[in-house]
Amino acid sequence: MELDRFSDLPSDVIEKILSRLPIREAARTSVLSSNWRYRSAMLRHLVFDDRCVSTQKHITFVDIVDHVLLGHIGPIHKFRLSHRGGLANWDIDRWILHLSRNSIKEVILRNSRLGRYRIPSYLFSCQDIIHLELLLCVLKPPPTFKGFRNLKSLVIEHVILAQDVFQNLIACCPLLEKLTLLSPKFTHLKIDAPNLQFLYVEGVFEDVTFENTLNLTDVCISIYPRVDGRTWVCDNSNLVKFLVQLPLIQRLKGGRYFLQNLVVGSLSPKLPEPCLYLKFLSIMVNFNDPTEVLTVLCLLRSSPAVQELEISAAPALEELDFYAHQEVQAALSELNSLYGNWIFPFTQLRLVKISNISDVKTELDFIRFLLLNSPVLKKMIVTPNDANDSLELMKQFLRLGRASVHSEIIFLDPDS
Repeated sequence: MELDRFSDLPSDVIEKILSRLPIREAARTSVLSSNWRYRSAMLRHLVFDDRCVSTQKHITFVDIVDHVLLGHIGPIHKFRLSHRGGLANWDIDRWILHLSRNSIKEVILRNSRLGRYRIPSYLFSCQDIIHLELLLCVLKPPPTFKGFRNLKSLVIEHVILAQDVFQNLIACCPLLEKLTLLSPKFTHLKIDAPNLQFLYVEGVFEDVTFENTLNLTDVCISIYPRVDGRTWVCDNSNLVKFLVQLPLIQRLKGGRYFLQNLVVGSLSPKLPEPCLYLKFLSIMVNFNDPTEVLTVLCLLRSSPAVQELEISAAPALEELDFYAHQEVQAALSELNSLYGNWIFPFTQLRLVKISNISDVKTELDFIRFLLLNSPVLKKMIVTPNDANDSLELMKQFLRLGRASVHSEIIFLDPDS
């Protein structure tokens, strides 16, 4: 007989292989031999998604989950539930109650029903949870809840929860390192998390405040305008205040309207307190808005350690008038005049990616400014907004001077 190489693998390797199979397929391995009879029943990572749907009409998705949990042996460390068909609340309640009696460490509930699922009180007793991910749920902890003492990663997407509930939840998770928050209903975002390192936020916020976040180094934030009647309004906050609260930030990615929400009044060429550790900056800019261009220049001028820059040109709602263009040009000239011929502001910038650009003078002026002030630039990757503009843009770029003799400019097809 040929050697059974799979059966001789270490137990942890076999478990990793089985955990990558749909639950239904993993369960079928129990008929291979006596050695495999209980392996699938001892899996610590359980994933129930649309791959678990049975081809037999009399066996439902609920039947499969019930069968696996009832026959399971040993601890369950990960439970992921994601089913597009929708599930009854009492079924999910029953499963979470079962999990609360195990040493569950990772819970992912991606509800797909139109009505949001209300998280039962049993979940809040799971003090071994390290990762919690909720989609389309209602979150209201019981009064006795004192936080998840071991939680390190939290994802909240389209979840209904009050502002004070969110703030208390974050404050009562002392080990929290990663936080993702998408489209909450509250508009005043306050984060107090001393161990937080990564933050991804999207929503309509009138104010954003960070407290005790000295370890926060990676921030991705999109602040959308609120609707006032038929008008979209950006509630201005202060760029200086925002960055002062993040003194050790290394990576910053801002979505559309992010720049508009950071500006109050006029901007100086440089922030009073520079971002000394910022190495990666990704931003969307409307080059027909002088305020946004000035804000980006201010950020770059105040970030001497930036090594990688990503700029996406936002579609302009209106053409730039003569006076606005003169304002942008004056800002670029003023910044250039601050340096001599042999002193460059962007001494660490090595990679620039610019996308969605057109043959617009303000965009080319901005790119010219980068090329002339980046002595160690190695690569600039350009993606035009329209493939028909590629040839003309290439001609324009060939005329631009550059400070780095080793830099190359690469054009990508926008349709690729």
